[in-house]
Amino acid sequence: MMSAETAARLRSMSAADRLRLTLRMIDEAVPFLTRGTPEEVRRRFDLLRHENDERNRAILEAVARTKTVE
Repeated sequence: MMSAETAARLRSMSAADRLRLTLRMIDEAVPFLTRGTPEEVRRRFDLLRHENDERNRAILEAVARTKTVE
């Protein structure tokens, strides 16, 4: 969880600054995703895929709860 100071700093950034920050973080992280044995890399990507699938499922469930029957 981020600190209140970090949240305030992010809110004060322009959209372009937030995008630059995001792209820089991606550039720094990507090389670490492919380091290791082929099995380690496969497991790492499997975990990422699983986490993304779970997050998408939770979002879809939340959206479904907000829909009303008319």
